[in-house]
Order: sequence, then C-alpha cells, then structure tokens
Amino acid sequence: MGQAAPKTAVKTLDDLYVEAERLDVTPGWVSREQPLFWKEPRSSYRAHHWAYQDVRNALAAAGDLIDVAYAERRNLILRNPFPGNNFATTKTLVCAYQMILPGEIAPSHRHSAHALRVIIDGKGSYSIVNGTKMAMESGDVVLTPGTYWHGHGHEGEEPAYWLDGLDLPSVHLTEAMFIEEYPQKYEPINSVAASSPFRFTRDSIAMKLDKALPDSEGRNDGIIGLETPDMPMMGLTVEKLRTGFKGRGQRSTANRIFVVMEGSGQTVVGPTTFKWSRGDTVVIPTWQHFSHQATTDSILFGLSDEPLMRAFRYFRSEVA
Repeated sequence: MGQAAPKTAVKTLDDLYVEAERLDVTPGWVSREQPLFWKEPRSSYRAHHWAYQDVRNALAAAGDLIDVAYAERRNLILRNPFPGNNFATTKTLVCAYQMILPGEIAPSHRHSAHALRVIIDGKGSYSIVNGTKMAMESGDVVLTPGTYWHGHGHEGEEPAYWLDGLDLPSVHLTEAMFIEEYPQKYEPINSVAASSPFRFTRDSIAMKLDKALPDSEGRNDGIIGLETPDMPMMGLTVEKLRTGFKGRGQRSTANRIFVVMEGSGQTVVGPTTFKWSRGDTVVIPTWQHFSHQATTDSILFGLSDEPLMRAFRYFRSEVA
C-alpha cells in the first residue's frame, strides 16, 4: 500500500493558487489572456499581398551586394506583418522570393523542412536534387523534399527569379529541425533528368489544367493537384480563372498562399481587396473569407497546409 500524500497548508483559494505555482501546475478554471478554447478558428496572422516587381527590384539590388558563395541563398522572406513575427508567412508555412545570377552556383545542403520552388522568371537555371540535375524554367514547379540534398545553379544569360515555399514553421513547432551542409560544398551531378517526379513543367501543368472542369461550387474554372507523396504536410494546387471570372466566397481551416503564375485580377479577403498580377503572392490565414476575381485569363498556384489539417481531422471548409 502506498503512503497517503501529506496534507498541505491550503485553507483558502489564494493558498491553492500559491501551491499550484509551487507545483508548476495551472488551474483549468481561471481566466486567461489566451484561452484554452474558443468558438471558431482565429489567427494573429494577416491576409497580405506582396508585389513581385517590388521584391524583384530589391533582389536585383541584392545581386550586387550578396554573394551566394557566402550567403548560400539570396532571398527575401515574406514575413507576415503582425507584431512579434520573426519570419513566418503563415502559422505553418513560409515563402521567400529568391534570385540567382548567371554563372552562379548555390552550395548544396539538406534540412528537415520540405521545400518547393515556383519559377517565375528562369531560363537556364537548374536544381540538383540528390545528385540529379533538372531544369527550372519559367512556369515550372520544382520540389526538394525534406532530407534531400539540393543546390541550384544558373547557365542562362539573365537573372532567374522564383518563389520558395517551405513548411519550416511547422518544423519549428515540432522542434524536429536538422540542417546539414554538403561536405564538399557543391554536390556533384550524377545524372541529368529530362523528366522527374520532383519537377512539374509548365507544359504538363497546362495540359492537365486544360482538361480540368469548372468547380461545381463556383470557386474557380478548374483546379488540379500536384502530387507530393514525399512532402505529406504540404498541399499543392494550380487553378485557372477566365477573364471576368468572379468566384464565390469560401473559407477553410487551412492556411493558403497563392502565387500568380499568369494573368491579373484581385482577391477579396473580408473587407480588403488585393489587386495582383504575374508573380505576386497573396496569403490567406485560416478561416478567413476570400474570393478570386480575374481581370484577364489567370493561373494561380496554391500552397496550403490542408493535408496536415486533414491528417489530424482539423479540416473544415464552407462556401458562401
């Protein structure tokens, strides 16, 4: 038989709170600035828009100031603009615009976080993933799953620009972070791939999108998914909007990031309207109403944490 726990000198509620502090426990019945539960999802993150041309101009200036041989990556991170945020674009995802100059080679490394690249302006740029070289041309989407060695290079004549997307904030939340530099700095090329499961070309995306039927609930004119079995926390989609299209309002528990691959238009998020054009990025945090409208024929790449939300059965969506 175990011995009974000794009685404490708790006689009042204040005594109980002092004892709880001593025991490093916290009463479940007290009011908190950050409650344990609330009625519906809410987020400190804001809907926001980044104009590609503005960031591109800043990256062009960085080309004269930052050498990728020393900084490894010449990029500008899309930090969601709320107080106290250090780098994340959404609670679970981060994006950055990156640029590489002709003739440059970025050193190889690998890390826990899964990553992808939406190539906005690139001719002659390439990626090396686990020793396999593959092209990164305008309109392509290129994957580098977590723990895969990867580096970049550029054999073209003009600077190449793309948007990176990573689940780095999710890795921070789980504290499962690893990063390793390639021992010889630059990973050797063992093969050159004409096609790869880690590269969705502009032409292959367009071919599938042409066959996609309009959304039955009026959210787009057709949408396809890009399969990423080695990156299970990230959902990748591409959707089309015809000239004059006005989508129905929608929201979900997923955090969503849209990159304009082609066209122009606007996204309405609550009372705010973000006008966009090719290369721009719009972020929509969890459970915020939004709708897309196209001024010209448009294609939007979508990055979300929907697979993560579905895996834990947190996903919920609705159409207005």
